[in-house]
Amino acid sequence: MRTMAMVKRIFRQMFRDKRTMALLFVAPLFILTLMYLVFNGEQADPVVGTENANERFIEKLKDANIKVKEFADVTDEQDLVVEEQLDGFLQMGGDIPKLTLRNNDPSTSQALQMKVKQITNALQMSKQLQKNVDMEENTSLDIAYVYGDEDTVFFDVLGPILIGFFVFFFVFLISGIGLLKERTTGTLERLMATPVKRGEIVAAYLIGFGTFAVLQTIIIVLYAVSILEIVLIGSVWNVLLINLLLAMVALSLGILLSAFAESEFQMMQFIPIIVVPQIFFSGIIPLEGMADWLQVLAKGMPLFYAADALQDVMYKGLGLADITGDLYVLILFAVVLIILNLFGLKKYRKL
Repeated sequence: MRTMAMVKRIFRQMFRDKRTMALLFVAPLFILTLMYLVFNGEQADPVVGTENANERFIEKLKDANIKVKEFADVTDEQDLVVEEQLDGFLQMGGDIPKLTLRNNDPSTSQALQMKVKQITNALQMSKQLQKNVDMEENTSLDIAYVYGDEDTVFFDVLGPILIGFFVFFFVFLISGIGLLKERTTGTLERLMATPVKRGEIVAAYLIGFGTFAVLQTIIIVLYAVSILEIVLIGSVWNVLLINLLLAMVALSLGILLSAFAESEFQMMQFIPIIVVPQIFFSGIIPLEGMADWLQVLAKGMPLFYAADALQDVMYKGLGLADITGDLYVLILFAVVLIILNLFGLKKYRKL
């Protein structure tokens, strides 16, 4: 009987907490649906630029599901690959065909390199048969890389994204639970009873929690680069700047959402709704193959911009001028969330 009484009490608690009940059943379906949509997207065909390639070769490339763009009089193939957002550029006409890979995604580059090699060898062998000469396989293909080299692995691209994600996740969690404790212990109410202004309270929380966010960010970045030896070609100061802006966004978001939670358990419930989708749209999974509305949705995720900027600096070695667009968006996210926090404090006191 005592056991049944405890079971009834648990049931009553659960039924009273409608949000927990909803998240218990809805959150797994939401994440599962999101994963279904993200992982079931069509694989985008690689895009290759060509110069001096004959029609037969171009047809073979198209048959291998490679989109082809033809160019003439190319002076700098690496600049062309970056400007035209090509996966590779193939120059024919010399003794050995030259393939320049952007290597933005090592798995895509390796697949593209293999396809081009197979087509080149097949055509070479066909020529040898027609000339009735030795059919020895010719695997000569000069390979060049815009980013990375032949030793680049997937983690070199993944590492910068993971650094941004962990900074975002832990700052969000710590700031949200930190402010929640202020509310549940009555500290915030007592504070609001004083003449202090809402702007001063928000600034104090941002500076207080922000100090620890800064320390955490510095430790994560230095550990990843120095101990784990995650690739860093650009400036470490730019990496710190990006992560600090991302931490400011996570800090503001955590403080804002904590106003809608009554306990640490409810704060944790925001993780599958707010944090998990960030990782799906951060660039770990190529966006090009996703549905158009999912690509638009990705543009609303702060981690999307932080991950893009981190990859540009750490993997591609780009400078501050190349990532200003992403930085402006992160600043905009932070400003909007801070303003929302100012309005959110109105529920506790109208000044």
